[in-house]
Amino acid sequence: MKKICLFLLMSTLGFSLLHAKNLSKKEEETLKAKHVKEQMEREKKFAKEQKFYQGKEYDLSAEKVDPKDLDSVHEIEPENDFDMTDVYRDDI
Repeated sequence: MKKICLFLLMSTLGFSLLHAKNLSKKEEETLKAKHVKEQMEREKKFAKEQKFYQGKEYDLSAEKVDPKDLDSVHEIEPENDFDMTDVYRDDI
């Protein structure tokens, strides 16, 4: 009985795998067209992002800073009073 059930299960699995491998030509072409379309959309998105990152279309000359103006900006000194022992204290 176990052998018969095992044989039926294996034959069913084998037939389903064979059927899955034997897609019709129309289904294959449809699937290929879908994948090609998706890939073309990804390529367009990538090309658009590359234009942005390269910045060839942007004119940033209005945002340039005159080096003479930098002298009037005050330099902010960092606060170096951090003590690591305060992190591990329980009484704070």
